[in-house]
Amino acid sequence: MTLTVTDLTITRGGVPVLEGLNFALETGRALILRGPNGIGKTTLLRTLAGLQPPLVGTIKGAEDQIAYASHSDGLKPTLTVTENLAFWASVFGTDSIQPALDAFALNELADRHAGNLSAGQKRRLGLARMLVTGRSIWMLDEPTVSLDKDAVQMFADAVRAHLAEGGSALIATHIDLGLDGDILDVGANKAKSGPLDDFDGGFL
Repeated sequence: MTLTVTDLTITRGGVPVLEGLNFALETGRALILRGPNGIGKTTLLRTLAGLQPPLVGTIKGAEDQIAYASHSDGLKPTLTVTENLAFWASVFGTDSIQPALDAFALNELADRHAGNLSAGQKRRLGLARMLVTGRSIWMLDEPTVSLDKDAVQMFADAVRAHLAEGGSALIATHIDLGLDGDILDVGANKAKSGPLDDFDGGFL
């Protein structure tokens, strides 16, 4: 399924931050979202995910197909790794968490409470949630924060497998993940009205 964005203008706190956005996210492809801090990358992802409305423009092809991972890991600290994944699998109506445990090397941590994980382990578990959603379009906001080199590779491998299975991914990141995809630099789409601050995580 192709996600198509046409003439999109988005706002943060009622102030336009990006305007005139036109792009398509094709099946089997990754699109890397770039731009300086504060430009509106998080706001764009939230808008595409349906968490806030655009000011103008259209978003087509996203209906019930987007899985969104924000800066927050979205974990329940009193549940184990397995219980967290099982919870999200039940929310999305999927029935297997083992591929997610395998992809992010979480088997040895399966019975540990999420609240007792390190920052990097929590991030791996948060990203593993994407694999239990059954959604074809992944949207990820700075997914490699707190990850070491090996974990970054795990994430990149998981994205490649998702693309090979006919999925797609829009990823806001400043690092090179080695993915076969395109770059969407939104710097040229900075809205002409209203000042921007340097806080790109205003909405989590």
